[in-house]
Amino acid sequence: MTESVDIYTDGACRGNPGPGGWGVLLRMGAHEKELWGGEAATTNNRMELLAVINALDAMKRPISARVHSDSQYVLKGIREWIHGWKRNGWKTADKKPVKNADLWQRLDELARQHRIEWIWVKGHAGDPGNERADALANRGIDELQERA
Repeated sequence: MTESVDIYTDGACRGNPGPGGWGVLLRMGAHEKELWGGEAATTNNRMELLAVINALDAMKRPISARVHSDSQYVLKGIREWIHGWKRNGWKTADKKPVKNADLWQRLDELARQHRIEWIWVKGHAGDPGNERADALANRGIDELQERA
């Protein structure tokens, strides 16, 4: 794992639930790649998760990465909550099913393949990587709505 990748992710939703999009900026040295997509009826949290999932899924081999996200849901989920969910059979502390368990399970599987530093960034506060990921997430929604 010698390569180090900066991954900026964001999700967006117009209505929650509503049409949503996810965006990713991958940066390694001078090289950049943008990814985006959307879903017609979804939630902001699902889009935040799909952004990270699609970013990690794009890696062709194990990497060292810094994942930059403005989503406390994603960051607290992967750093803290997921351990209890797994221990409790994907149930919350009050025995309810974990929301978005399908995506959490996929993220857990992908994250274990890499060495990841999870970094919170304040959303809509001028961080260039986060702003680009946000624009890509909105592009995902726009392109989805253009096709409809």
